[in-house]
Amino acid sequence: MIRLFVAVLLTLVTLPSLAADWPELKLASEHPIDGMRGGNLSGLAFCRGALWGVSDRDDDRIYRFDQHNEVWRAQPLTFSPPPVPESGLPWGLKSRNWAVSYIRGGQFDYEGITCDQAGNIYLVSEAHVAVLQLPVVGAPAWLRVDPAMMRQARATGMLLNFNALFEGLAINPAGDRLWLAAERERRGLVKIERQQSVWTCGRTCVLLSEAGVEMQPPQMPNARALSRDFADLAWFEGKLFTLERNAYRVCRRHADSGEVERCWSFAADALVPERRYDQPFGLAEALVIDTKGAWIGLDNNNADRADGESRPVVWRFAAPQGGWSITP
Repeated sequence: MIRLFVAVLLTLVTLPSLAADWPELKLASEHPIDGMRGGNLSGLAFCRGALWGVSDRDDDRIYRFDQHNEVWRAQPLTFSPPPVPESGLPWGLKSRNWAVSYIRGGQFDYEGITCDQAGNIYLVSEAHVAVLQLPVVGAPAWLRVDPAMMRQARATGMLLNFNALFEGLAINPAGDRLWLAAERERRGLVKIERQQSVWTCGRTCVLLSEAGVEMQPPQMPNARALSRDFADLAWFEGKLFTLERNAYRVCRRHADSGEVERCWSFAADALVPERRYDQPFGLAEALVIDTKGAWIGLDNNNADRADGESRPVVWRFAAPQGGWSITP
């Protein structure tokens, strides 16, 4: 027990100095969003020639963003989700998810959105640990996922706690490999592959399962150690990019192992006094990576920012010098 305590203490002591070594992304612009019925932006994707968003409070719509002005306008695309398939979640988690949906809204609790090159859109439901496909033509349908995925993930300690299930997803352009991010306690990465009509584990589903805590960046008022987390995933040029909310960073990872290759902080510009929220944790929940930079969206939980802004906000950060593929 003493040895474990010392190891954790050393980790906490060294993390702030490591954070200082992360290159800082530079904020290029920010865009409040009008027209999201439920607010609470929880995912972003570039699809069908436009940037789209999803709210974890809206069960029947996603939003296409009109980006012509500094303030964006959300244009809804509505749909009717079919009944959710059995996920393998235990009764206790199902009942808590059901109860909270009546309090805050959002039975499905969509926490991520992604898109393949054919234009099919995918949403991950945290409440049901399921993925909904919105095809270009035809009705929405839930992916048929091998139950081994749930068994393997839970066996490593993921997907055990309420409101700490799947928080983001990404798909490759061909649309036959899909990655899911478990949020926290333990956070992790899961990969499934399409085999005809069923999504299976291949050799294994679990790429990464990680526990522990780390310090928030020094720019955060009253910075403290919080559980390591993933808030979203993005796929770009054969790599996975993770949005790590409480650490205020984006990391590039190997798509087949989940191993971190490079990280960039966005704390310096995100945590200037006028952009802060009176919240003890990070609020970034949505990520898109492209050649010129990153889109990062905030789920502000209907709270006001220090400057009074109460709408969902998307930040545009310029790509790092040398591009996203630069090696350390």
